[in-house]
Formats: sequence, structure tokens, C-alpha cells
Amino acid sequence: MTYRRIRLAQIGNSRVVDFSVQELVRYLKKMDPQLIIEVLQTDTVRDDFKQVIWIGLDDKLNSQVPEVKERDMDDAIAVKVENGSGYITGSNERSVLLASYRFLKALGCDWVRPGVEGERIPCKHIENINVSIWEAASYRHRGICIEGANTYENVLDMIDYLPKIGMNAYFMQFMVPSVFFDRWYKHKRNPYVEEENMSRDEIEAMVFSLENEISRRGICYHKTGHGWTCEPFGIEGTSWEAMTDYEFSEQTRMCLAEVNGKRDLWYGIPLNTNLCYSNPEVRNTVTDAITEYCKENQHVDVLHFWLADAANNHCECDGCVKMRPADWYIVLLNELDEKMSRAGINTKVVFLIYMDLLWEPIEKRLNNPERFILMFAPITRNYGQNYGDYISYDEELPPYVRNQLSAPSSLAQNLEQLRRWQGTFEGDSFDFDYHLMWAHLGDIGYEYCARNIFQDMRDLRDIGLNGMISCQIQRCYFPTALPLHMMAAALWNRDCDYEEKVLAYYKSAYGEDGEQVHRYLEKISDLLLLYEGPSHGDPNKSNGPFCKDYSLLEKEITTFAETIQKNIMTENMSQEEWMNLELHRKYLCLLLDALKLREQGKNQETQAKIDMVVDLINRNEMSVQKVLDGDNTIGYWNKRLKTELPSE
Repeated sequence: MTYRRIRLAQIGNSRVVDFSVQELVRYLKKMDPQLIIEVLQTDTVRDDFKQVIWIGLDDKLNSQVPEVKERDMDDAIAVKVENGSGYITGSNERSVLLASYRFLKALGCDWVRPGVEGERIPCKHIENINVSIWEAASYRHRGICIEGANTYENVLDMIDYLPKIGMNAYFMQFMVPSVFFDRWYKHKRNPYVEEENMSRDEIEAMVFSLENEISRRGICYHKTGHGWTCEPFGIEGTSWEAMTDYEFSEQTRMCLAEVNGKRDLWYGIPLNTNLCYSNPEVRNTVTDAITEYCKENQHVDVLHFWLADAANNHCECDGCVKMRPADWYIVLLNELDEKMSRAGINTKVVFLIYMDLLWEPIEKRLNNPERFILMFAPITRNYGQNYGDYISYDEELPPYVRNQLSAPSSLAQNLEQLRRWQGTFEGDSFDFDYHLMWAHLGDIGYEYCARNIFQDMRDLRDIGLNGMISCQIQRCYFPTALPLHMMAAALWNRDCDYEEKVLAYYKSAYGEDGEQVHRYLEKISDLLLLYEGPSHGDPNKSNGPFCKDYSLLEKEITTFAETIQKNIMTENMSQEEWMNLELHRKYLCLLLDALKLREQGKNQETQAKIDMVVDLINRNEMSVQKVLDGDNTIGYWNKRLKTELPSE
């Protein structure tokens, strides 16, 4: 009697390597239920273990892994399996997990979007395995930041997905990220779903559980960011909502920035409020709080220390006006580093160049650059542009004028300001960008967006940045997860072939008709004219045109409806993706009606049609919950089409 067998030899008892082995066993058994899998455990590679696949880290395997600058931070993988014997290893424990998924992908597995619905696991006999992979990631930082409206499961699905597509970091904003869970559980924009009240303690418990999932995968964990300008003073900063009824002591009030002769919360929003940074007591309070937080949260790998999330509201007192905000920021960062060093805390600290802080420091420099990571956040940029096309800047930068600045929309100016900062700091850095926060919703086929992201990721090295943390909604797969896939592909290998990756994605996601889906969505992206322009701040005021040819696009939609229906009615592993495409088709048809009315200046009819779009999303939200963030989508269209129209 013959049988199929594979022997996995786990090196050590690391929970990340242990999870890697569990995942290998789980997926191999899904592929081949009759496969016999033996797991052996040992502390090191041993000559007396025969016909095994070694999983983990060992001195004997180090020479097989591509060299990287810092083994703990940088990912490289090495897989060498011949006739079912060899090794799966990497530069660090997380890289072992990345290598394990790459091994599975070489055997035919794929993951087209987060969640079990996105798994594409072939049924096949596992025998005579031969896989060879030797790669290092192009960029160190390859992560996602929580945004949008989310359930616990949505965030867990994203965390689980990251290493499957070669990503390595997750960023949980705020001390307690209540706002991102409240947006879902309170269902403020959807009258068809009953509100659920989630207490702060319940959200903290969810975060604790999610942090455990991050840890068992070895994912680099980023935390906080917003809130350090209010939480240390006893003022909660867990959302962007204004406080309508608040009181604090005169001592606390004197810590707030003085703007136009007044010290108060900026429009009532604590985390948008800057402080009086020339006041040493203010700086002590903030830096003491951060140091204590790091002591109590040593599982946090990278701590983000940001100033207020608003522009033109820095303190105008006699002390603060002596230096730019960026100089006072450097003072804070140096004082924080001194305290963390005395306390023996090695946590990395991210500082943010954003809004007013785009204007670089003049007088101060970081004393210990190794502690810090620069984060470039061009939130007001134009997503119809790519970094590589706007590296040169031939104009004079606007002068720094306290509280009278305009954030640049052009990439050229953003990049020039980044270069000014790079002249003061040569340490680690990454892009913090918003491709999948708002802009993608203007590209209803997602093809333009995917190509834009891919090219930006390729360009990061050319602008001196070592990767990206994507600030984005977690459910951005309506109609496809192609933009996220192309982001991950270029962050791992900036030289990979775009068209090859795109076609492979569509084939996995949709089966034999995948290439037709690609052409259909490509046509939508090509004909619509909504993606170009800034996606944050003032909405596009144009009255159109929004489409090159409405009749041609409507013909494409009608023709492709037959292909959608055929696949919905056929039993296949991509059936749910086709059902999502059908709802997307209905969504698009209603939007086109609204856009035509908007161009004609018919206010009431436009709003009525947008109300139908909103109702379609709300009524179907539970069926497409894992792919569409309804709260985010409704907010985008309400804002985009709320501009003044010509009178009827």
C-alpha cells in the first residue's frame, strides 16, 4: 500500500514559528485530506533527521537567506524543497511565516481578499514537492493602518491577511481605537441595522485579542499616533467628534495653544488641539505620559508620537513664536528620547511631517536619530499623480507663516518639502498615504487606482522612503481587492511585472472569465473622470464632466451583465465574487444617473438619485459587509456631490 507523507521539522518553540507550522499543516490538509503530516520538534537542525522540511531559524540556515540591513526589521525568505526535503526559513521569525505562505502559493494556494471567502485552495495530491524561492523585500515598511467602520472580525481578517500577501506591519491608531468600531456598531448611517452599544472596556478587550493575533504572526505592531496632545491632560481623544460640554481647570487651559488670543479646544475637538510647546511643564507632561505608556506596553514595536490633527492652530504666545512648530517638535522628541533611554526603553518612535509640520525645522536636530522613524503624510495630495513624475520642483516653496499656511495638493511641492526634512534627518522613514481611504471611491472600476498605487510603491525608493503604511479603510474590495494586491506586490518586489500580477489576480478571483472582468473594470475606470484631484479637504467643485461617454459605458455594463449572471448561476469557488459584481453593477448604474443629473445642474433629482444609491448600500450592507464599507462610501458621495450646483 502506498501513501502520501510529508515531515515538517519545527526548529524551536517560538510562537510565530509554531503558528507557521500550524498554517502549513492546515492548508496542506485542505489541499490533500489524505496526506499524512508528521511534525517533529527540535532545537536545531540535526543531521540525523532525514527526509524532512526544516521550518524556522537556525545558524546553519542563515547563509541560505538573502542579506538584509537589519535582520529583525527587514524581511528576506528562503525556501528550498526538493522531493519533499529541504527548508523554509527567513531573516526573522515573521519572515518564516511569510516564507511558509509563499511555499503554499507555489503549490497553488492563493488568497484574493481577506477572510475565508477569499481563499483559493486547490484539491490536489501533495507529493514530490519541488519549490525554490530566494527573495528579500524591496522595502522595510509594508503595513496597514486601521480606519473606516469595522467589526472585530474585519480587523482580524486584515491582520490574518497581511503575511499572506507579504505585508509585515499593522498600525492601531489611538490608545483605544473606539471610533473605528463605533462607526460600525452604532450604524449611524444605516437605519436598517440596529445599533449595538460597545463600551470602552469591550473595545479594549477586542484590541487585546487582536494584539495577540498580531503577536502570534510576528507582525510589527504600530500604536497610538493621535491623542498625545490631550490624553496626558485627562482629556479623552478617541475620535474626531467635537465635545459639546466640557470643563477643565485653568491650569489645563494654560497648556493649550493660544490662537487669536484664546486658549481652548480647537473647534471643540481634543485631538485636533495643539499645545503650548514652549512651556516645559507641557512638554514634561506629554513626554512622561509617552514614556510610561511604553513601559506598560512593551509589546508595541513602534510608537507614533504625533501633534494635533489640524492645521494653522499652533500656539502664538511669546515663547512659541520664537521657533517653527517643527523645531518645538524636535525639542519634544529629544526630551522623550532622553527619558526613554534612561528607562531602558528601546521602542522606536515615529514622528510625523504633515500639515504645518511639512515646513522643516531650522534650529533643532534630533540627538539620537536611531530612535526615530520619519513618516511622510501628504494627505492633501492629488491621487491622479505619481511620485516618480513629480520629483523635480523648480519653484520657490511658500514661506512659513504661522497659522496662515495652505497644504500643498501638488506632489512636486510635497516632495520638495520632504527633501527639506531629509536634509535634517537621514534615518529610517516611510510613506503614510491614503490611496484606499477616499480616492479609490472615485475610481469605480479600481483599475486606475490599482495602477496608481503600484507605481507609487515602485517610486518610494526614488524619493528616499523605505516603504509605506497605508492609512485606509479595511473593507475596500468593491468590486475587487486588486489595489491592495498591487500595493503589496510592489512593496515586496518593486521590479515585478504589473500586467502579470493583474492577470494572475483576476484568474484567481474570478476563474476562467477573470480576464473578461479585468477588461470590463478597465473600461469603467477609463471612461469615468472622478479619480483625478485631491481627495481630502475641499471636495472637487467641478460640475463635470464626470464621464467621457455615458452611452458607451452603459452599453458595456449591459453587455457584461450576461457574463455576471452566467457565473452567478454556475456553481464555482468564485460565485460570491460574481454576486458582489452584480450589486456593484446596480450601484454603478444608479451613480451614473446621479452624475448625469449633477452635470445638468438638477439639484433635487441628483439628491434623489444619491438617496437611492445610499438606500441600495444600506439595504445590502450585511450581504457585502466584508467587501464594502458602507459608512465610508455614503460619506464620500454625500460630500462629493454636496457642492453648489447651477440653479435649475
